Amino acid sequence: MREAFRHGGALGAAMRRFGGARADWLDLSTGIHPSPPPLPPIPPVLWHRLPEAEEEEALIDAARRFYGVPAGGAIVAAPGSQSLISLLPHLAPSGPAAVLSPTYGEHARALQAAGHAIVEAADLADIPAETRLVVLAHPNNPDGRRHDRADLLSLAARLAALGGLLVVDEAFMDADPRQSLAGDAGMPGLVVLRSFGKFFGLAGLRLGFALCEPTFAVRIRERLGPWAVSGPALHLGAALMRDAAGVGQLRAAIARNAGWTRDAIRAAGLEPKGDAALFALVETPQAPGLFEGLARRHILVRPFAYRADWLRIGSAASEAEAHRLALALRAALDDKGIDP
Repeated sequence: MREAFRHGGALGAAMRRFGGARADWLDLSTGIHPSPPPLPPIPPVLWHRLPEAEEEEALIDAARRFYGVPAGGAIVAAPGSQSLISLLPHLAPSGPAAVLSPTYGEHARALQAAGHAIVEAADLADIPAETRLVVLAHPNNPDGRRHDRADLLSLAARLAALGGLLVVDEAFMDADPRQSLAGDAGMPGLVVLRSFGKFFGLAGLRLGFALCEPTFAVRIRERLGPWAVSGPALHLGAALMRDAAGVGQLRAAIARNAGWTRDAIRAAGLEPKGDAALFALVETPQAPGLFEGLARRHILVRPFAYRADWLRIGSAASEAEAHRLALALRAALDDKGIDP
């Protein structure tokens, strides 16, 4: 059962297992902002012709300002950060790859598919000295762990001296960019990944970025090939990242939603963990029963095959949704007299 829910957003699988129509469900299984901003109009011609170079340049310029990438750093746009996760292991130094674990499972799957042996490290201090490729998420998914920026830069410098690479997946950084390495893009041995869809609530747009030094950017672009990002995605991405007022409103809304959601978790006698605004982690021996109890009430959260005592809960979009979550959590705990 848990394999069907190894990624968030598996609402179809949940409906087949627990019934109900799509409209009945509250999907809190992802870390995607549940309230996207109004979309600017898309010129119809963008659906008709291939993207122009000027349109991609406009997106890159907007991304440079939005992420704070310095002039010496390069930016590559891609059809979602997942495509970059799958691609980068083929460009990275050969040999074992250290992955700060537990984390987003696609990193290890992509590395193994490219022939890398995986070394799991619980912390930065546990990374073997001879390792030339390190991958970590920041803040980490699913536990929201963050690292000191100076420690990450020191690691990147050490790897660069070995001809190696540090890949930092900042997919959940936009909501609260403390300790981001985007401003250090261009440093040798460092690649920072950013996801447009999570913060803007537009995951279906499939847009992501690699922030890196220019020669490595050329290698990524060669792998992606021409027209990697659609014209509508180029247009919407540039427009929304340029809207400073809209970005500020999104950050405020995400913080408000996170507060409602964490209060709902606490109201059920559980403690939310992690320093990420778009999701919270719950650790309890009763997690499997809670997942089932919530699903029977048509609320989907994210279980983990490798940690049966974890549930990740995404942000509610309103106080009403948070209240529904709190009631369902309490009811699920009461089903069998579960002590949280």
